[in-house]
Order: sequence, then C-alpha cells, then structure tokens
Amino acid sequence: MSEGPALTESKPSPWGTNPASTSSKKPDRGSLIGAGGMWLAKWSAILVVIAAGAVVLGWIIQKMWVIVLPVALAIVVSTILWPPTRAMTKRGLPPAPAASITLVLFFAIVGGIIAGIVPSVVNQVPDLANKATEGISTVQDWVKGPPINLQDDQLDNAVDAVVERVQGSAASIAGGVFSGVTTAGSLLITFALVLVLTFFFIKDGPRFLPWLYRVSGTNAGRHLEEVMTRMWVTLGGFIRTQAVVSLIDAVFIGIGLVILGVPLAPVLAILTFIGGFVPIVGAFVAGALAVLVALVANGFTTALIVLALIIAVQQIEGNVLQPVLQSRSMNLHAAVVLLAVTAGSSLFGIVGAFLAVPVAAVSAVVIRYIGEQIDSRAADGDQDDDETKALPAPGDTAFADPKASHDTAPDPDQD
Repeated sequence: MSEGPALTESKPSPWGTNPASTSSKKPDRGSLIGAGGMWLAKWSAILVVIAAGAVVLGWIIQKMWVIVLPVALAIVVSTILWPPTRAMTKRGLPPAPAASITLVLFFAIVGGIIAGIVPSVVNQVPDLANKATEGISTVQDWVKGPPINLQDDQLDNAVDAVVERVQGSAASIAGGVFSGVTTAGSLLITFALVLVLTFFFIKDGPRFLPWLYRVSGTNAGRHLEEVMTRMWVTLGGFIRTQAVVSLIDAVFIGIGLVILGVPLAPVLAILTFIGGFVPIVGAFVAGALAVLVALVANGFTTALIVLALIIAVQQIEGNVLQPVLQSRSMNLHAAVVLLAVTAGSSLFGIVGAFLAVPVAAVSAVVIRYIGEQIDSRAADGDQDDDETKALPAPGDTAFADPKASHDTAPDPDQD
C-alpha cells in the first residue's frame, strides 16, 4: 500500500519568521480617520495661531501708526535718495554732508516744481470754474428736455433739498473743519519726522546690517542679513522703476493735454506722475480726472481724444514698459497688486494704497526666502535618504566579510 505524498517541512526563514504564515495586516479604518483628523486639527490650530498673530500685529500697527507711517515713508524716500548719497560718499565726502546735500537738492527740486505749477493753477482755476458752471447749466437744460422732461419746480425742490441737507449737517461740517486743522498739524509733524528719519537712514544706513548681525547672532544674523538685503534691493528697484514708468506716462499725457489745449495740463501731468506710484488704481483716477477737466473745459470731442490718449499710453505702459522694467524688481501678479491696493486703501486710506504694493513686494521676498530654505532642507533630507538606501542590506557580503565591510563603508572623515 503506497503511502501518501510526504509532507514538506517549511524551512525556517533566515530572519526568524515564516513568510508563509505571515499575513499583511491592513491598517484599521478608524486609525486612518484618527490620523487624518489629527493632521487636520494640527494645521487648523497652526492657521488659527497665524491669523491671531496677524490680527495682533495689525492692532499694534494701528495703535503705533503715528510712528509706523513716518518710518515707512522715510524708508521709501531713502530708496530714492540713497544712490546719490552713496556716490558722494564713495568719492570721499563724509556721510553727514552727503546726506544733507542730497536732501537739500531733493526738496529744492520738489519745491521748484510746486512753485512752477502754482501760478498756472491760480490763473486757470477761475476760468475752469466758470466753464464748470456753464456745464452744469447745460446739464440742467438737457434734463428739462426729452426723454427726462423735468420741470423747473422739480429742479428747485431738488436744489432746496440739497441746501437743507447741507444746513442740517453744519455741525458735522464744523467738526470736520476742526478735524482738518488737527490733520494738517499731524501732517506737519509727520513731514518733519520723515525728513529727520530720511537723513539718518541715508547717513547711517550701512551700519544697520552689521549691527543687526552682531545683535542677533551668527545663525539668525545670516538669514536676517540676506532677507534685509533682498528687501532693500526689491524696494529700491520698485520705487525707481515706478518713477521711470510714471515719468514717461506723465510726459506723454502732459504733451497731449498741452496740444489739445486742456487747462491745468501741468497739474494733471504731475497728478499722473504721482498716481503712477499706486498701480492700476492711481492711473485710473488720474486719467478720469484729466478726462473730466477736458469735458468741462473743451467739450465732448476733446474729452474723447484725451480718453483715447490715456488708454493708449496706459496700454503701452502695461504691455511694454512694466513687463520689461518691473520683471526683475517685483515679480508680482496683477491680481496680487490689485488686492494689495484695495486692502491698503480700505484700511489706511490714500497712504495705505501708496504703501500697499511696496509692502506686498517685500512680503513676497520673505515668503520666497522661506520657500528657498524649505526646498534646501528638503533636498538635504532627500540626499540623506538616498545615502541610507544605498547602504547594503543585512546578509550582504559587506556584512558577512569584515574586509568587504571595511572597504565599502563610508569614511566619516571624508564628510
């Protein structure tokens, strides 16, 4: 009688376990949900803490605005005045006289421009006011005709309602006048602080980074020094590039307004130059003001020509000048610029709109630097993982033969 097939003995695994008896254990669904929930809770807490820190920082800036504003404006002005100051110090002039000469020349140029446009404003404003009155009368005659057909008594009632509204708001208007006086005094104080801070920034600016490096230490100092240098280069590049672009816009639009005979052309050109420092919104407001003045003073046809001129200049600026000149200075998307200007103007008014894009540009510098550091450490971690994977597995000849292990193991002195 033949015996059945002999049972084969399962050989023990060299690693101490039998592969045939080992079953892969799938992770439990509850543990996966718990791990995902913990991950989500951790990052939610991180985002809440970051948002709370941003709120606290905004509250501190709001409370310290009387100090933050002069410092921010002084830094912006210093980026313009630093190149001539540096040129004079390189030629052997001490920092204090170099900074003083630069400030005097800067305010002399600004004062000369203002003194040059004030007489034209004084001479042309009465004529412009008369034409504005004529324009209002024309609009009144137009609304009396078809298709609106308003009557005289309806217009008189509307005018009386406006007058009563103004008379009823007399107290608030008087309060606004006193508030305006207080604001004027605050502006004078801010201007004086900006002047003094700008002098010290362009005089003692090169000493700041070495002092910061000594105070913060080697590890933090090298990061702060690199970030501050990049922020200064980005801010200076943005201000100078925007000044060139705004100057080109103001020159071409001003020449067009002079040729068309639009009053207050020099003033409108200067407003175009100033508005250019608030991207997108500033150019729109300055252009709308120029079209409005042309409409009141010269009529509908001239206003259309001015509108076409402004659109053409802004298209050349947006599609040719800004991509070429600002690609290396800011590297920000137009949507980011628009949102920054909107947020700055809603929080801090005109000054906030002016400072919004520089703040967004330097914030982008910080974010990019953090991203570079994360990528650098991630690359170092991947390299360490690759080196770990390259080590011989247990049971290889490198572990069995001491001589082979000595020959193939990395030498720690080579690192």
